[in-house]
Amino acid sequence: MAQEENTSLLVDLAQDYYLKHLNLGEIAKKYNISRYKISKYLNEAVEKKIVTINISSPFSRSPDLENRLQRAFPNPNFYVLKNTEDIAHANDRFFSFAAKYLQDLIDGKKIIGLTWGDTIYHVIDSFQTTAKENMVFTQFIGENAKHNSLAGSMRMVQKVATRYNGKYLTIDAPLYITNKEVRRLLALEPAIQPTLATAQQLDLIFSSVGTIDSINSIDAWNNSKNILFPDVNPNSIASLVYGRPIDKNGNLLVDSEHDKVFGISFKKVMEVPTRVAIVNDKFKSSALNAALNGDYFTDIILNEPTANKILAEL
Repeated sequence: MAQEENTSLLVDLAQDYYLKHLNLGEIAKKYNISRYKISKYLNEAVEKKIVTINISSPFSRSPDLENRLQRAFPNPNFYVLKNTEDIAHANDRFFSFAAKYLQDLIDGKKIIGLTWGDTIYHVIDSFQTTAKENMVFTQFIGENAKHNSLAGSMRMVQKVATRYNGKYLTIDAPLYITNKEVRRLLALEPAIQPTLATAQQLDLIFSSVGTIDSINSIDAWNNSKNILFPDVNPNSIASLVYGRPIDKNGNLLVDSEHDKVFGISFKKVMEVPTRVAIVNDKFKSSALNAALNGDYFTDIILNEPTANKILAEL
C-alpha cells in the first residue's frame, strides 16, 4: 500500500474509532477489513503520532507539595489536590478527590470508624456505591451533640453504610460525659456495649480535625470547658483530635485519668493501623499542623491552599 494511501486509511480508521465511536465490528464492515487488522492499524496510528492520547484527570495531585510536606512530617502519607482554574467547583472537586483516595484506603478493610462534620458528609456523598460483604461502619466515640444536623456522627455512619450495603453501629450517648462512673456503667449497657466492642477492632478511622470553635458552638460544652478539660487554658488548645484537645506542638492537654470522652480509649484509637484526616479548609491549617506535630494520623487528604498554609506556618 502506498504511504499516502496508508496514512489516509489510518486517519479514517482513527476518526471512526476515536471520534465517531464506531466499534471494531462496525469499522470492519465499513472497510471490509478484519478486526485484527483494524486493531493493528489503530496501534500503528498511535506509533506514527497520527493519534495522540492525552489523559486529563480532574484529580491531579501536587507531587511538589506532597514531597515538601513529607520532608516536614515523615510519617504520614499525603494526598494533595492540585489547584485548577475552575474555582467555582473547587469544593466539589475536592470532595470527589478525597472520596476516591479514601475509598482506595478503605478497600480490603472490614471495620471502619468515623466522626462527623460537613467535610466528612460531603466526602461520603461523593463515594462510589459498591457492595461489600461483612463490612461494618461504626462510631467509636459519642455523638457530637448536633442531633438535628445531617452531618452528625450517628447519621453519618448510616449514610456511609448505605454506600457499601454494609452494617452500621451507633453510640446513643454524648461525646463528653463528665462522671467517670456514669461512663463506666453506660459502656456496659446492651445498646452500647456491642458498638464499643466492635470499635476495639477498627481497621481504619477517617475524620477531620476540630478547633476550639467546635466546643464554643455548643452551649452545653462551651459553658463547661473547665469541667471537660480541667486545668487547661482554652487559649492553648490548637486542635481537637478524636475529641481530645492538643496544643500547637501536638501534646495532649488532658491525660487518661481526666479524659471525659465517651468511647474507646485514646490509646486504643492510636492503635488503629490506618487513621485518615481530611481537611479542605485553610483556616484549619494550624489545627492540622498541631495534629501533624503529634503524629495522630497516618494519611492526610487535603487541598493545595491548606498545604501551602501549613508549609508557610512551619
